[in-house]
Amino acid sequence: MSISAEPSYLKDLNPVQKEAVLHYGKPLLILAGAGSGKTRVITVKIAHLLESLRLDPRDILAVTFTNKAADEMKERAVGLCAAAENVLIRTFHSFGAWLLRRNAAHIGLDSRFTIYDDEDMVSLLKTIYPEKERRELSRYAFQIGRAKDFARGPQSRLADISADPAFPEIYAAYEEKLRSIGNADFGDLILRCIELLRECPEVRQRLHERFRVIMVDEYQDSNVAQHELLRNLASEDAYVCVVGDDDQSIYRFRGAEIKNIQNFPQIFPGAQIIRLEQNYRSTQNILAAASAVMENNSGRLGKKLWTANEKGPLPVLRPCADENEEASFCLSLMRKNPGPSTAILYRTNAQSRIFETLFAREGLPYRIVGTLRFYEREEVKDAIAFLKFIANPRDEVSFRRIINKPARGLGDSGVEKILAFRGGQDELSAENRGDIPAAMEKALSVLPARAGKGLKKFLDLYRGLEETLNEQSLAEFVTRLIKDSGLEEYHKTRDEAAGTQKLQNLEELVNAAGIYNPGSAGLAQFLEGIELDAARVEESKASNDAAAVTLITMHNTKGLEFDRVIITGMEEGLFPKQAPYGASRAEAGDDEEELEEERRLFYVAITRARKQLYFTCCANRRMHGQSKSSPPSRFLAELPGEIRTGAFKAPGAYPPPEVFAFSPGTTVYHEDYGQGIVWKSVIREGGHVVTVRFDSGKTLEFLPKYERRLERIKVDGL
Repeated sequence: MSISAEPSYLKDLNPVQKEAVLHYGKPLLILAGAGSGKTRVITVKIAHLLESLRLDPRDILAVTFTNKAADEMKERAVGLCAAAENVLIRTFHSFGAWLLRRNAAHIGLDSRFTIYDDEDMVSLLKTIYPEKERRELSRYAFQIGRAKDFARGPQSRLADISADPAFPEIYAAYEEKLRSIGNADFGDLILRCIELLRECPEVRQRLHERFRVIMVDEYQDSNVAQHELLRNLASEDAYVCVVGDDDQSIYRFRGAEIKNIQNFPQIFPGAQIIRLEQNYRSTQNILAAASAVMENNSGRLGKKLWTANEKGPLPVLRPCADENEEASFCLSLMRKNPGPSTAILYRTNAQSRIFETLFAREGLPYRIVGTLRFYEREEVKDAIAFLKFIANPRDEVSFRRIINKPARGLGDSGVEKILAFRGGQDELSAENRGDIPAAMEKALSVLPARAGKGLKKFLDLYRGLEETLNEQSLAEFVTRLIKDSGLEEYHKTRDEAAGTQKLQNLEELVNAAGIYNPGSAGLAQFLEGIELDAARVEESKASNDAAAVTLITMHNTKGLEFDRVIITGMEEGLFPKQAPYGASRAEAGDDEEELEEERRLFYVAITRARKQLYFTCCANRRMHGQSKSSPPSRFLAELPGEIRTGAFKAPGAYPPPEVFAFSPGTTVYHEDYGQGIVWKSVIREGGHVVTVRFDSGKTLEFLPKYERRLERIKVDGL
């Protein structure tokens, strides 16, 4: 009896990867660590199902989360087996649209339905509630989308989606209107598929008979509705294989539910877990740092990354005086060794400004991934337009941008009526030679009541800002302008609806203003500096230099890798985010789940590095236009001890090493007071002070540098 040769597509797999590819029958969870070759495993598995198990391509459904990932999966699978061309490989939403188009009539939906995006949802709500402002309706549209992510209709429990008592009624009215016109929104592409499968047994049976194999990639990113769709699609006999990594679940703010992957073995009885733990990307020292961090999270399915790669250099922790020194340090690394592909990572988009400004001035090529450059961002341009109009009330371009943002009831015709008074039509216009505030005064008498009321408010705003320009620091002035103009509330609403960081970008603009003198002269210098920096940025756009450094948020690095990674802004209140400087997350109201997700984000950031890894933290960072101090991130205390050794030994360096040992949340013991928890950790006049809440109920402050009776008893590796 002859033994058939092993298929060529199996030859380069390691033993565990091969086990995952060959597995068939009971449900399977492939727990794929960072850099472990999961995409290869998925595509080879598709080829194996077709070539060796002789499945019909139509029997297989493979689902992922982005069009790019779906296209890559299809391309690689077809490269291994031509029959994979007929495998249904789609994103969740694309599959939902495919399914609904073919079965729309079963649930009263027109098969020619149009798919509404976020703006369309707001426009539809506006037809129902014309009296409400779009920014308020944007919030409702976001909440409706979130409800659908959790597979909840208008009659479901919605209190945890929105505390607004009017929300259920608004959601119901929206659904009624949407269905009456026969269209669907993105949430419906999943939710109405669930409805279809639950209410139409014949459709469910047909799909059960067709899809003998269902594969889902990046399963840790699935939401409740997507999980429910999977459960309804899979028959008892179907082979369900999901691939993901609970340690890389970082999209909770988008509705991702980590429990989907953590509870997979319980939800699909008999499921096997195969762990891909060999990392092909990073050095041993980088993986050691990643593993040490993740050991602090609870509820993990658990795995231990390892690599046959070289040990590599130890990751470097670099304390900096402030964000300017931080950016200069990154620049120096690029100047000294420009060879490796390099990424500078940060928690929020707003942090890119200081790097953009310095790199543009120094002629260092860079690229921004996942967002616009700082001074091109809508909210930044809005605020700058206000500032330009304050500096020059004849600036028509800036006036047109800001007069109706946020909306003040002034349409295009109203704006033209205002500007007409600048011309040569009457003595006022000629006398003021194009002065727009004077034209606004004149236009008040000719505009309709609603538009006139809006214009009067804007004119009062302008006059008030003009009067106070010389009475406060420039940072305070910009802060007031952003608030009083309505931009703060306008972009806050948009942040809530879209999960963006527009307010943080406006805050960073305030920080940029903080270094300039107060008054009109300082404002002119500030605007001049912005224009010069923007011009340098424009010049740098033409560069396609392969050595350009990548500026990118930690969230946007998912799926990417670089030879050298610099993780910046490692300070409490920034990363992990939101907690006030010196406050514990419990005190700030942040829950443990959020903290664990922030830690997973740190893990993702670390594992983007192939060869070199750096961390930076700043003693002081400009906040609200003023320099404020903060302790280093508690996550730095979770790195292997040798990374921290010597990091703060330079004369005058910040912060003192004991800050790491007593970060908020650390369990401590005192000879006189017993066990307690570090509640606050702050720097006061150069000294490190911690506030401890003891089990006895006492709350006391200590200087760890001198209080030798206070000991850590929980944090490992220090």
